[in-house]
Amino acid sequence: MMSGFVPLVPGFQLISKWRSKAFSTPSSQDITSSSRAGVTVLPPEPVLLPSTCTALIDGWLTQEMAAQCVTKVELNISCDNLLDMDVGSKSDPLCVLFLNTSGQQWYEVDRTERIKNCLNPTFSKTFIIDYYFEVVQKLKFGIYDIDNKTVVLSDDDFLGEFECTLGQIVSSKKLTRPLVLKNGKPAGKGSITISAEEIKDNRVVLFEMEARKLDNKDLFGKSDPYLEFHKQTSDGNWLMVHRTEVIKNNLNPVWKPFKISLNSLCYGDMDKTIKVECYDYDNDGSHDLIGTFQTTMTKLKEASRHTPVEFECINEKKRQKKKSYKNSGVISVKHCEITVECTFLDYIMGGCQLNFTVGVDFTGSNGDPRSPDSLHYISPNGVNEYLTAIWSVGLVIQDYDADKMFPAFGFGAQIPPQWQVSHEFPMNFNASNPYCNGIQGIVEAYRACLPQIKLYGPTNFSPIINHVARFAAAATQQQTASQYFVLLIITDGVITDLDETRQAIVNAAKLPMSIIIVGVGGADFSAMEFLDGDGGSLRSPTGEVAIRDIVQFVPFRQFQNAPKEALAQCVLAEIPQQVVGYFNTYKLLPPKNPAKK
Repeated sequence: MMSGFVPLVPGFQLISKWRSKAFSTPSSQDITSSSRAGVTVLPPEPVLLPSTCTALIDGWLTQEMAAQCVTKVELNISCDNLLDMDVGSKSDPLCVLFLNTSGQQWYEVDRTERIKNCLNPTFSKTFIIDYYFEVVQKLKFGIYDIDNKTVVLSDDDFLGEFECTLGQIVSSKKLTRPLVLKNGKPAGKGSITISAEEIKDNRVVLFEMEARKLDNKDLFGKSDPYLEFHKQTSDGNWLMVHRTEVIKNNLNPVWKPFKISLNSLCYGDMDKTIKVECYDYDNDGSHDLIGTFQTTMTKLKEASRHTPVEFECINEKKRQKKKSYKNSGVISVKHCEITVECTFLDYIMGGCQLNFTVGVDFTGSNGDPRSPDSLHYISPNGVNEYLTAIWSVGLVIQDYDADKMFPAFGFGAQIPPQWQVSHEFPMNFNASNPYCNGIQGIVEAYRACLPQIKLYGPTNFSPIINHVARFAAAATQQQTASQYFVLLIITDGVITDLDETRQAIVNAAKLPMSIIIVGVGGADFSAMEFLDGDGGSLRSPTGEVAIRDIVQFVPFRQFQNAPKEALAQCVLAEIPQQVVGYFNTYKLLPPKNPAKK
């Protein structure tokens, strides 16, 4: 019997391999920075952030494009009214979990225990699954009547099965569906109920820290101190889990309040040793160690604003050289508080809906849709880059919208009957009801729309961003985290209204909203990469800084030779942390708070 999620599942071995490489910890020489108002902001550590998904090698994704495990989910299984296949007694059912990685091939992942003489079993053995938001994880639950001791299922009676995605399960939290036979017919009145619970430690540690009388490491001026937090791994090595900002030219720095997940800091173990190092930042990367101290969460959480906990910052090399050495300064923990934050699955299981909207570029630079050279040309097998992007992203995100009704808009085309250029027209030409029924509905609206419009220009993003932002703004009137909006823009060219788009994005960053931009064709997409704030905060034309990075841009050409799931994995990888980041910032709880069970 198999246990766990990795054995004999090629697709997940590959994902695990990518993931392990993506979480490498940089050395201090890898630090890059940008100075602003006397503060040097160091980038967050890769150990805490998702991969950036930017490269392809020989058609295969590099480790940077690894799918990111959001959390682990525990599935509890029960059945009702199973078929009775035994004479003189009742069926002896067990449940087998299968995973589909590609095509029609299913791999067995795990089994429950067998329950004797029972047609309404509740299995005590649960399934533990790594959950990936950006991947469509197809699951099949097979119920078998076990009357022998062999592990082979072919000689056991089949009682029915149910196929779904993990996304459907977690978005419902509890899913009851009828079982079907291999021929698709009902398995009598048999049904299966799958309940999902997140396995988590979502405790977060909030810190306020300062230092005084730090050693001066600079010949001209004063030290530029920052802190690094390290946890000890099982092999005794130290792993950096957090780095503060740099305070320029100051021997008595006060760092901004920051937070670290308790699991990242000490594996959730209050008595696990934590090492804190204080460095003097140097532009050439040769950062000088000021000193260190070691402690535990048990000690740190004694700190309060009335009674801070203080540690001597010790430089061992200096202490060995000088008998009179006392310390290299004092680091003070003014406040240390453990709190609980909602996770992505808390919001999804608690009733938060992800509202998906599509915006399609119908500007003239795409070319005549009737020509095979056009990006809107639909090939004999029924696809083009626009349709591929819609299917790839939509198939993942549709599981998180209860009614599966998605608004779809076009921009940059002349539309009937006046043939004026529009930058936010519904692709179904129904202004009062722009919603399409499922992803297939979007595809059908796109196909029907093409012959009815004239491709024109310019390429303006701000109208459709502002359109979705109005709905997101309306959602903020609710007192819970009930709705989050995801806008997918598919475009072929250079953006025309860059300043207006920058302002629209800065405004949208204050709302429950994320933007995905997929660039099709071979145009220059440097402006799009500028909108993706991964290299630094996006600013509006007036200088206002976006409070969140909500834009993810990828050029489609990087995925032409990659597995079909790769595009969705890349562009959706940051959505969970964007959802959590927004709702936690505004302290909004799910409509049905799973934490209060």
